[in-house]
Amino acid sequence: MKLKSLTMAIALAATSASTFAAEKEGFYIGVFGDYYDASWIATDYSPNVRTGYATGFGAEIGYRFSDYWSARLEYADGNIDTEHLITGDKYDMDMDRYGIDMLHHFSGGPFYGVLGLKEIDVYEKSTFANIGLGYQHFVTEGLSVNFETSYYRGLEFSESDLNAKFGVSYLFGQSSEPAAPVEPAPVVVQEPTDSDSDNDGVIDADDQCANTPMTDAVDATGCTLYEEKPVTISLLVSFAHDSAAVPQRYFDDIAEVATFMKENTDATVVLEGHASAVGDAEYNMTLSKKRADDVADELIKDGISEDRISTKGYGEERLKNEANTLEAHAENRRVEAQLTSTQRVKVMR
Repeated sequence: MKLKSLTMAIALAATSASTFAAEKEGFYIGVFGDYYDASWIATDYSPNVRTGYATGFGAEIGYRFSDYWSARLEYADGNIDTEHLITGDKYDMDMDRYGIDMLHHFSGGPFYGVLGLKEIDVYEKSTFANIGLGYQHFVTEGLSVNFETSYYRGLEFSESDLNAKFGVSYLFGQSSEPAAPVEPAPVVVQEPTDSDSDNDGVIDADDQCANTPMTDAVDATGCTLYEEKPVTISLLVSFAHDSAAVPQRYFDDIAEVATFMKENTDATVVLEGHASAVGDAEYNMTLSKKRADDVADELIKDGISEDRISTKGYGEERLKNEANTLEAHAENRRVEAQLTSTQRVKVMR
């Protein structure tokens, strides 16, 4: 059923002289005028009667738990228009409505939602669930005017009704005294301090290194701290059988070693040549030394001073793989080197 006509303007919020922001909590009572649009036609308990709308008055008692939640008991009494479908006779019948509602006040403000359960007694009692929206405007700390509209749904016969209420209520226990003024926080006068322009924790008067990067740890003089860290690079060059020629594929690796030695001027290198166990041991000793010397020549071509390079041949004395296979022999034909130096690096915060 539908509500035939409902127009209402809420002007109280615009004309209010003050806002009451104290936390709402406590018991309240209220009275209201009530409009209920039933429009039941040929119901099971009154098959020859059509109902219209009812007007009346009601009262409620409730408890406001917080700014956001409240609950209430409600009773409304009114007269509902009825018409006999056969005779056309029209008459009023008494209508009683009572039940319980839970209210949620959105953001603690004036608008709220309603969810409830009611008994309505006209011909006989029938149970309804209701859901609605309302507006509550506090004129004082305790006194408020309220407007509410709800949709009712019958749980037994699936009726669909609408209801509107307008009333006043009073919330007990609210103080009408104005809130105490908030005292301004005392102004703390900061004593002037020595400046630290680069924010490194050392005042300018003691800072011997201006504009130190914020990422650097500094000492007592404001200068970047450094520490020595070891750095290492390795080289492995493999050779063909009975050959000391350096394969071209290793030139980039040798160039990386040369770059490392240029960046770390204290670094020297010992190139260790090796051979497989195939053939004469004395011949292999000579071949391994020649392999180391040829790698040294490549380093010299890359700009490394000869006095920073030394070579040593081990022949077949230090086999990497002692198996008698082609793969093992290939693994043993090699020149190895490992360089270690130290670098001075920043200590980060």
